[in-house]
Amino acid sequence: MPTYDYRCEANGQVIEVSHRMSETLSNWGELCERARLELGDTPADAPVHRLATGGNVVTSSSLGSGTAPACPTGSCCSGGMCGLN
Repeated sequence: MPTYDYRCEANGQVIEVSHRMSETLSNWGELCERARLELGDTPADAPVHRLATGGNVVTSSSLGSGTAPACPTGSCCSGGMCGLN
């Protein structure tokens, strides 16, 4: 199964999970369940967005700070493609 990176809007964490191509996770509760993580202080209904990594693996350790950069618009870009480089 392919792996996907998701970013939580509420806490900025990026989590890598594996699932079928036809699936999409939409909130922190679903993401934590799939990754077998505790919810912590983040509400289960906090939105998450799949990152367009272009074949590169994005993990919290590769980000240095442990958080993903925010989109300059403050929201997800159309089609998940952001102009951040």
